[in-house]
Amino acid sequence: MYKKIYLLFSENSKNSQDEINKYLKEKYKLKATARNYDKKIKEKDALYLLDLNDKEIKEFFKEHIEDDINVAFLPNDDANNCMSNYGISTKLEEAIDDALNDKLLAKIDLLKCNDEIILNKIEIGEMHGISNFNLNTKFQKIKTFFKNLVNIKFKSYKFTTAEDYSFETVASGIIILEHSLNSTNTALKDKLSIQDGKLNTLILSPGSLIAYFFYLILIFFYEKISIVSRPKSLGFIKSKSLKIQSKESMDYIADDIVVKDVKTIEVSVLKDTFNLHLGSKLEEYIKDDDKDKEEEELVDVDNLPKEELSEVLLKKKLPFFKKASEEDFKDLNLTLRKNSEITFIFSTLMILSSLLSTTGLFANSSPVIIGAMILAPLMAPLISLAMGVIRANSLLIIQSTKTLTFGVFLALFVSSIFTCFMPLDEITYEMESRLHPNLLDLFVAIFSGIAGAYANSKEDVIKSLAGVAIAVALVPPLSVTGIGIGLMDLDIIYGAFLLFLTNLVGMTLSASLTFIIMGYAPIKKAKKGLIYTFLLLVLISVPLANTFGKMVEKNDLSNKIKEIKKVNINDKAIVLKLLDLEDRKEYVYVRMELISNSYTSTLEYKEIRKRIEKELERKILLEVSSKLIVN
Repeated sequence: MYKKIYLLFSENSKNSQDEINKYLKEKYKLKATARNYDKKIKEKDALYLLDLNDKEIKEFFKEHIEDDINVAFLPNDDANNCMSNYGISTKLEEAIDDALNDKLLAKIDLLKCNDEIILNKIEIGEMHGISNFNLNTKFQKIKTFFKNLVNIKFKSYKFTTAEDYSFETVASGIIILEHSLNSTNTALKDKLSIQDGKLNTLILSPGSLIAYFFYLILIFFYEKISIVSRPKSLGFIKSKSLKIQSKESMDYIADDIVVKDVKTIEVSVLKDTFNLHLGSKLEEYIKDDDKDKEEEELVDVDNLPKEELSEVLLKKKLPFFKKASEEDFKDLNLTLRKNSEITFIFSTLMILSSLLSTTGLFANSSPVIIGAMILAPLMAPLISLAMGVIRANSLLIIQSTKTLTFGVFLALFVSSIFTCFMPLDEITYEMESRLHPNLLDLFVAIFSGIAGAYANSKEDVIKSLAGVAIAVALVPPLSVTGIGIGLMDLDIIYGAFLLFLTNLVGMTLSASLTFIIMGYAPIKKAKKGLIYTFLLLVLISVPLANTFGKMVEKNDLSNKIKEIKKVNINDKAIVLKLLDLEDRKEYVYVRMELISNSYTSTLEYKEIRKRIEKELERKILLEVSSKLIVN
């Protein structure tokens, strides 16, 4: 307990000194002495109760920053930043109780900006909702949301941290906090420490309209974000100090006070400056054992715009999709160039995957075929071709096309020769399933192309390429085509190779579009290649649509037949089970199983056929197998 308590009032203080002393005497047997706040004080064993506004508190802190004194705050209507930042109760008695509670005493850090003490935060530019984000109604949220959506502007900044890490970027807004323990400060979920000796900086710089839209959704409707899982539009710096420079003059807001026309902003943290009694609501955030533990500087700005994109944003043209940096493109382009080359490894894997796939097709074994899909190397030159198309890179297109053509002919040669020596000519289910491609197969190719392009451009998801290879299955259709060549069956050759072309063109187009979305090429540059690829897709889609239409018709016919679950003929119940059907234009070929408890006659079969024909309004050829159940 303190031996001396001093009340520091200003002219505008509203709390009654008599009321404060009355409460102190009744509850704590203590008395406070009133003093003027601007007088120099250095008594370390005393408690200074401050009933001051924000401006006076800053002056007090600045004057006594090296005095290691004990401080507490009383509620003051003109000290909003202080009360919010340190959790001070608006009730006088509760604030006094907190001021005399040893558990709420903490060594606090202070934020300093251009030699001025900051109690709450510094804002540069526009953070678009991350501070002052609480809006009363949904209408206000929607209105502010769309207002922000069209008003984003960027300015160029240079940042230098305490450890001399320096970088340049453009940003719409910057917010700097010493800590964030009260949920009313910002839209942050995180409770940033008041005792770690570090400032916390968020830099808003969306590289695309989509990224900005996603950020606004999180802020205005989800309302809370975390530093750990924050949108990529937000960079984060945790450091002892930070220098922010701009070639143009900057305006910033420090604790609701506007400061204009500066070109350098220097912000630093003064560690362990005062012994401060926090409000009781912040008790859980007071550190004890690890308060002296030094945290490392953290700079996470890799996703912020770099040189080329910065120039685009400064021209006030926020692109719909983010533009990839030249550094990102160089790394990916180098990989794709290597992938487009014909190598001994590529040839070996093509031969092995073709042999494995053809064997699996004859054995009707899905696991073996899946193994061939994973082994097949055709995915790599296909993704390289997609990049060549959008970049109008003739060298990459030619090299990728050569490699794909070589791989295709090698697969066809191996599988056809293997078939010639195979003493089997039965068309298995695995072969049959690849002879009638339709629009669903095209969708699989499109989605696989998206996944393939994304996985190739992101090192952390490149392991997903095996799954993409399995989904799109480039080698099995080629192996079935080779089997058709070996058996000299044109129907097999046509159906299987159409599936391969579907996968090839669908993947190329969708991978190209994915690379454009990821910013690896402007749409203008990619337009010509995309048009040719799209025309090929349209041509291929014609037979696919025809097959899909037949599938839909077959499904409709099946559903109609399945509605006839049971027929009663001459007081005998016969259960119908559809096994298969085929639409042969002149008639529908139907294969069924009939289940009854007595022999079914030819007349009864004909009656069943008539009822099915009536339901379908089509002639049918009925093949039946009977199952007799004896009670």
